[in-house]
This record gives sequence, C-alpha cells and structure tokens, in this order.
Amino acid sequence: MKSLDFRTATVTDVPLLTRMNQHLREDEHSRYQITLAALQQRMADLLAADYSAIIFEINQQPIAYALFRPTESGVHLRQFFVERDYRRQGIGQAAMQILLTQVWPPQARITLDVLVHNQTGYDFWQSLGFQDYAISLERLPDTTN
Repeated sequence: MKSLDFRTATVTDVPLLTRMNQHLREDEHSRYQITLAALQQRMADLLAADYSAIIFEINQQPIAYALFRPTESGVHLRQFFVERDYRRQGIGQAAMQILLTQVWPPQARITLDVLVHNQTGYDFWQSLGFQDYAISLERLPDTTN
C-alpha cells in the first residue's frame, strides 16, 4: 500500500466531505432521503459545531474520511468512509491506526454506530477490536392508514 497521508478538514472541504457522505449513505442503504444541498448544510453545521473531520489521502488524492467529536468518555466516530475503489486494500485499517495513534488520545474510549443490516461494516469494526455494547431499537409509525 502506498503511503497514507492525513489532514484536518476545513470548511473548504465541505463539498468533498458531502460527496463522500452521500456515497456512504448509499452504501449503508440509508432509508432517510436528504437532498445534496441539505447534506452539505448538515456537514457544514457539524464542522462548525463540535465535530472534526480527518481526510486521508494517497498522493494528495482524497480517498477516505472520518467525522468525529469528543465526548465525556472519549470520542464518538459518527462517519467513516473509504472510497469504493480503495476498499479491501488495508486503507480502512491504516486510517483507523492513524486515528488511534496520532489523532485521538491514546486512552480514549471510541464509540460508533453500525446499522444492523450493514454486516460488512460490522465485520470490519469487529476485526479492529470493537465489541458490541448496546443495541438501539426503534418502532416506525404505521403509515398504512
């Protein structure tokens, strides 16, 4: 694998992060539809609040990102995405290693959510040592009436 570089995202990266987030939502089969403009505004709002993003690059080509925020007990990873053409090459593992050793405090508790139908994502996180902690349940409104 080529050298994986990283940098902190700025407001000028919002369009790039939005495009990657749109691909993430497609890959996760998110049931909630949102326009690209609304997605971009949400990303800008998150970065203006308490979220930070790291962009991972190879030869100055953005190929992955992580969006996260500090919590009382550590760090919550809200979004993590590797471009489709770069998957299954160790990029995700290398990016997480950078986050764990160079970005986040070494003793931080890292939390994240995985959609229940995203078995590939679940397997990836387990391969990195993440363990089940909680299961969120929901009841959707009856829209048949």
